[in-house]
Amino acid sequence: MSLTLQKEDIIRLAERVAEAQTTAHVIPLLTEEFPAMTVADGYAVQQELRRGWVVRGNRLIGWKIGLTSKAKMQQMNVYEPAIGFLTHDMARPENSTIVAAGMIHPRVECEVAFVTRQALRGPDCNRAQVLAATDFVLPAVEVIDSRYAAYKFDLPSVIADNSSSARFVAGGRARNTSDLDLRTLGVVIEINGEIVATGASAAVLDHPAEAIARLVNILHAQGEELAAGSFVMSGGITEAIPVKAGDHVTARFQELGSVSMRFI
Repeated sequence: MSLTLQKEDIIRLAERVAEAQTTAHVIPLLTEEFPAMTVADGYAVQQELRRGWVVRGNRLIGWKIGLTSKAKMQQMNVYEPAIGFLTHDMARPENSTIVAAGMIHPRVECEVAFVTRQALRGPDCNRAQVLAATDFVLPAVEVIDSRYAAYKFDLPSVIADNSSSARFVAGGRARNTSDLDLRTLGVVIEINGEIVATGASAAVLDHPAEAIARLVNILHAQGEELAAGSFVMSGGITEAIPVKAGDHVTARFQELGSVSMRFI
């Protein structure tokens, strides 16, 4: 899909998104100003956004793919996976406190995270290649936060917003993929001790490694590869759950342990 935006428009939109992310304020959908905006335009804005964050001292540590489960697609009414970049300043330690005021309408979702020991390249990356290149997997919770009103968006706009990336917490215990059936891992999300969502890892494109392969192939279309040593989140297993200050969140993963955090 070709670009419709001019370079100056890409830069201006990236600056708009970066300001919204930094100051936690809502902006209109980018497609309201540019109705013909394509997915390729969205990734062009995301790339410019990434360039700006790196210039300001943020280190790229990996990637994420979202909109990979039927529950999440139905929740957001968007039916194509989208990727985003992860920087070191998005990471929060296990059992940490996260300031809710730094986000607009934060939500949490549990994900299987992969750490690669070898680089992966498209255009035909597959599940077997992902598993072979993976050093280990571990449980993670992504805290997402769309910068658009009422958490409603279209695909080009959400891609430009770095696929709603905000924070993430990894925990539990690292496991070798050969020791697990990554397709059948059960997960439970608890907020303040109450179970609010359950799921199984097959919800993510039938297997979390399929999501990573899809991410690698999307990167290839942008002239990039997944570097060795990358931390990669494979997408929410359940729908995203809203959180607020005062909430204590625990995600429990079969075979992988748990991940906890508190919002203040």
